[in-house]
Amino acid sequence: MKAVRFHQHGGPEVLQYEDAPDPVASRPDQALVRVKACALNHLDIWGRIGPPYSKPALPHIPGCDIAGVVEEVPAHETELRKGMEVIVSPGMGCGRCEKCLSGMDNQCRRYSIIGNEVDGGYAELVVAPTKNLIPKPERMDFVQAASVPLSFLTAYHMLVTKARVQPGETVLVLGAGSGVGIAAIQIAKAHNANVIATAGNEAKLRKAVELGADYTVNHATKKISEEARKYSEGRGVDVVIEHPGKATWEESIRSVAKGGRIVTCGATTGYDATTDIRYVFSKEITILGSYMGGSGELLKVLELFKQRRLRPVVDIAMPLSRAREAQERMEKSEQFGKIVLTP
Repeated sequence: MKAVRFHQHGGPEVLQYEDAPDPVASRPDQALVRVKACALNHLDIWGRIGPPYSKPALPHIPGCDIAGVVEEVPAHETELRKGMEVIVSPGMGCGRCEKCLSGMDNQCRRYSIIGNEVDGGYAELVVAPTKNLIPKPERMDFVQAASVPLSFLTAYHMLVTKARVQPGETVLVLGAGSGVGIAAIQIAKAHNANVIATAGNEAKLRKAVELGADYTVNHATKKISEEARKYSEGRGVDVVIEHPGKATWEESIRSVAKGGRIVTCGATTGYDATTDIRYVFSKEITILGSYMGGSGELLKVLELFKQRRLRPVVDIAMPLSRAREAQERMEKSEQFGKIVLTP
């Protein structure tokens, strides 16, 4: 099969479009999927860079967000069939521990992500656990379907499960053009919250308004915390969706209202941020860590898509052979929505 792999860690130049061995579904709980589309995530970049971010076995095929067609299923399988169009849920727990059995498989000690710890979807074929294959909604094409799993699952877990967002609350969404950003704007609006969205240029901010943002901030020219207080009449926001990390952390602390919540799922600009603890205790701020989400939450997300309360946002679809160019576009933050590769 054709695949994009890297044989050593480094910049985008280490990505190689080449022939690779076809993967084999060697266990009775695995299926083989023919990849029709695979969306990019920052996990792809961290895996390529390597330690201290990630250390997959080499050579490695990245790609966490996959949509495709079932190619082979175990003989005993009754729900899946060859030719079924599916979305691959990216998270894998052990399935036996207390966390997994409680529906919190993202907290499993053995939790891993397809395309990060094991080979993923920058390829024509991928092996995945049968329990991770979800029927693709009929109204979505493969490119749209691949744009959904990781970012919408992450944003749903942050807003609904962790922050428990309520109608009428104000949510500050940082990085509106990112996968998590476009998902968080829509999920917050689906739960009747007010949204302040930030981005680095006016074109992205206009698109954020189209998704439902009530107020926007160009963080290249304005101070986020000042704008957040202006919109909230000096009170601050109830929830901050934080994922840039170092570049925005202090502004997130300053933007949140007394008794508010900051939910963080990443550190794309750096992990060594400074926290002024005086703000944390004097404003009684709750800081919540969030990592992916439970597999059952993805089903809830897809139901919102079926109800047309959410919609996929694709920046651009590119051939798999242009994976290097796609990752460079992501690293420069040129996209609004998901960049998707098609084999």
